[in-house]
Amino acid sequence: MSPSEEMRTAAWYGDRSLDLPFPPQWNVATLHPDTPPPLSDSQIVQAFAHPVGQPPLRVLAAEKVRPLVIVDDLTRPTPCDRVMPFLLEEFRQAGIRASDITVLMATGTHGAPQADAMAKKIGSEAAAQCRLAVHDDTRDAVRAGRTSFGTTVFVNREVLASDHIVGIGGIYPQHSTGFGGGSKLALGVLGRRSIARLHFGHSSVEGSYDVENDFRRELDEIARIIGLRSLISLHVDANRRPVRMASGDWERFYRDEVAFAKTAYRAPLPADVDVVISNAYPIDVSLTFMRSKGVIPLVHAPPQASKILISACSEGVGHHGLFPFISASKLDRPRRVARYALARPGRVPHMVGGRLKRKLMSRSGKGTQPTEQPATFHEQRRSSSPFWLYVPEQVSLPQKIPGMQQVDSWPGVLDRVAEEQPGRGRLEVVVYPCSPLQVLDTHTVENASPTPPELQDAD
Repeated sequence: MSPSEEMRTAAWYGDRSLDLPFPPQWNVATLHPDTPPPLSDSQIVQAFAHPVGQPPLRVLAAEKVRPLVIVDDLTRPTPCDRVMPFLLEEFRQAGIRASDITVLMATGTHGAPQADAMAKKIGSEAAAQCRLAVHDDTRDAVRAGRTSFGTTVFVNREVLASDHIVGIGGIYPQHSTGFGGGSKLALGVLGRRSIARLHFGHSSVEGSYDVENDFRRELDEIARIIGLRSLISLHVDANRRPVRMASGDWERFYRDEVAFAKTAYRAPLPADVDVVISNAYPIDVSLTFMRSKGVIPLVHAPPQASKILISACSEGVGHHGLFPFISASKLDRPRRVARYALARPGRVPHMVGGRLKRKLMSRSGKGTQPTEQPATFHEQRRSSSPFWLYVPEQVSLPQKIPGMQQVDSWPGVLDRVAEEQPGRGRLEVVVYPCSPLQVLDTHTVENASPTPPELQDAD
C-alpha cells in the first residue's frame, strides 16, 4: 500500500480519525477546503462584542425575562458548545441567569433525538444549567401568522412564549434553498403543516447554491414573524472545528457568509478520474441525512468511475418525516396525496409529470423494477454501477439500500474497485474529505446533473 489519507468520521460520536491506505498505483488528489485556523476564545468574544447591525446581546437582552436560544440538531455539524459559554456570559451581563434561559433544539421533522443529544450540542455544563426543550413538529406548534406566499405559520409554543430569541446555526450547502443557515433555522421549530407547505410549495434550486429564491424569501418572512432576528452563524473546517463566526442581524450578514462558503469550500467536479471518494463527514450521523449531503461528488462522477461513499451512520437509518430514504411502501400513497394537497396549484402538473415519467422509465426497462426510488436514482446518475458504501462503525443498516451497496471493510472496497477497473495500471483518484461542506463547480459543466430526488434531504 502507498501513503494513506487521514480524514474524520463519526460526527458527534467520537469525531475520530480515519486512516485509509491506498494502492501504490493510485494517483490521489485530496481536495481540502481553504479554511482559516480554528477560532480562538478572543475571536469569539470579539464577535459577540461587535455584532452586525445590532447592539451587543448584553444590551438587547437587558430587562428580558424569558430568553430562548434555538440550536440546530445533530444532523448539522454546528459546534454550539464552543460558543455557548460566551453566550451565557452575555446573558449574565444582561442580568439573566442560565436557569432562566430555555434552549430549544430545532429538529424540524427529524424526530426525537437521542437522550444525550442536547449535551453533545451545547455542552454538558450548559445542558445542566439551562432549561431544555426539543421541538416536536407534530405536537408543539401553535399558529403565529401567515406569509405573503399564503403559508400559515405554526411554530413551537416556546418561541411565542419568549421575549428574546437568539439562534445558533451553520451555513452549509443545501439542495432546496441553496444554503442552510440564516432564516432557515426557523424551519426547524415549525409545525409539520408549515414545513410541508414550504417544501412542496416551492421548486428546489437543485444544488445550484442559489440563495435568491422564493423558498428562502418565504423563510425570511417566517423568521421575522416568529421574532428570530438575532443569530450566531458558524463555519466549520474538515475537522468540525469552528473557523469563522458572525453574530447579529442575519439579514445583514447572511449573504456575506454564503459568499465566504462559496470561496473557502469550493471544489472542482470529478472530471476525467477513475475513482471518486466522498466522505460524508461531518454530516454522517445517519443514512438518511448523509444520502443527500454526502453523495453530490458521486452524482457528478464520470459513468465509468468507481464511486465510494464513506459514512459512519452512527444513528443507523435516521428519520425524516417528509423525505424518508427507506420507508414502508404502504405509507407512500398517503404521503404522495399530502404532497399534492399542500403544493401550490402551479406545482402540481410538474409533480405529476415527474412521477409518470419515472413510472414509464421503470416499465420500459430503463430503471430498476422493485421501487421507484432506484429507477430515478439510476436515471439521474446515468450509470448502473452502485455507490460502494463503506461504514467504518459497527451499526445496523438495511440489507438493501437504494443505489448503494454496503462493504464491510476498506480492503473490501479496494477489491470492488479492482473488479470495476480490471487490468488498469495507474488510476486517477479524487477525494472529497468533507463533501457535505464542499461547494462543487457545477456551473462549469453544461447540463450538469441535478441531485436525484431520492437523494434530496430538503431540510
